[in-house]
Amino acid sequence: MHTIMVVGGGFLLLVVFLLASRFVGDGSSAALAAAAKWFIPAWFIGAGINMAVGVLKAGYSVAEELPIFLLVFAVPAVVAGLVWWKFGR
Repeated sequence: MHTIMVVGGGFLLLVVFLLASRFVGDGSSAALAAAAKWFIPAWFIGAGINMAVGVLKAGYSVAEELPIFLLVFAVPAVVAGLVWWKFGR
C-alpha cells in the first residue's frame, strides 16, 4: 500500500510541475516538455529519499529496497518521459 501511495505522490508531483509550467511559464508545449524534463531528476531524488527511509528507518536492506525504488521511480518517470517526448518536438 505504501508503494502505491508513493507512486501516486510521484504523479501528483508531476501534475504540480506541469501546472507550474502553465502558470509560471508561458503555457507552451515547450514549457510542458521542460517541466517534464525537470521532474525526472527531482523525482529521482524523491524516490531515493523514500528508499533511504526504507533502509534507515524501516530496517530493509538495500537489496530489498532497490526493486521498490526502481518501480517507484520508473512509473512516474516514464509518464514524464512520454510528456517530454510528445511536447518536446
